[in-house]
Formats: sequence, C-alpha cells, structure tokens
Amino acid sequence: QSYCHRLQHDMYFLTSTSRLNEQVVDKIVLQLNRVYPQILTNEEAEKFRNPKASLHTRLSDLLKHLQKKGDRHCQEFYRALQINAEQLFNDLPSRKILKTPDPTEIDTDKEQYMLNDRGPVFFLACFSVAAGFALFWYCCNSDTKVIGRARRILGFSPIIIRRHVRKICMLYLEDISRS
Repeated sequence: QSYCHRLQHDMYFLTSTSRLNEQVVDKIVLQLNRVYPQILTNEEAEKFRNPKASLHTRLSDLLKHLQKKGDRHCQEFYRALQINAEQLFNDLPSRKILKTPDPTEIDTDKEQYMLNDRGPVFFLACFSVAAGFALFWYCCNSDTKVIGRARRILGFSPIIIRRHVRKICMLYLEDISRS
C-alpha cells in the first residue's frame, strides 16, 4: 500500500480534535522543511505554520498538499510523525492494518513451534511404537521363515530394549532438570 493511500486513510484520524497539538505540527512542518530532499519550501512551511489559521485547517491543507506531491513526500511525513509523535504514529489506523496478520497466511514461526513442541521423548516413544509394530508384524507373519530360536530372541528383545531406553530417558530427564 502506497504512503499516499495510507495518508488518505489516516487523514480523518490525524485531523480529529486533540490528536496533534500545535507544537507537534510545527515540529513536523519544520522537519519536512529541513529534510533532504526538501519536502516543503520555506514559503509552504510558513503557510502551514501560520498561527492565524486554525490547527485543523493547517493540518488538513498540509496532508492534502503532501498527497498531491507524491509518495516520497507522504513517506517523509510518516517519518516525521514517528520521530515527533511516536505514540500517535503507532495508533494510526493504517499501522494497525499493517500489523494485523492475514488470517489465511500461515505463521511459520508458530507452525514450527507447533510441530516441534513435543520434544525428543515423544519422538522416541513414537519411533519405539513403530519399530515394535514392525517387529511384531515381521515375527507373526507366517510367510517369513524365521528360525524358532530367533523368534524367541526377537520376542524378548522389547523387554531388553525397554530397560536401556528407560535408563537413557531417565538420564535425559535428570539432565534437563539440572539445567
């Protein structure tokens, strides 16, 4: 979204009563007058700082003038607003739209956390279940020609493996609790 469109969207918010005081508007006009490249000429700056005109009128005229000048001028206005009135800058309606995430967009950081929040113990448990199921399927399948002794060894292997896995998991949990 271009800065001119954003400024048009924020115009009512900025010109409403008591959003910007006279000192802040003067600082913004002076900054736009002094910035390189010069956004406002000296005559334009005097016009927008004229205390005889109401603040609402001067601010409205300034915003319309910047929109006519182009996107670069509007961008410099936002920069000056951020420097001189940061809280107001953060409360702008266009900023809130930019901060609001698209509901259809996937937040990769959140998605990554959601996929990895279970930890290594969960992975080991799932892997053990899958390996046990595969081993069970292999041993109980009548097509495979496994010798009887091998079948007995494979039948007791989950008990043997379970002891070692339990020790490893307990060591891992103790290590985490110390950290």
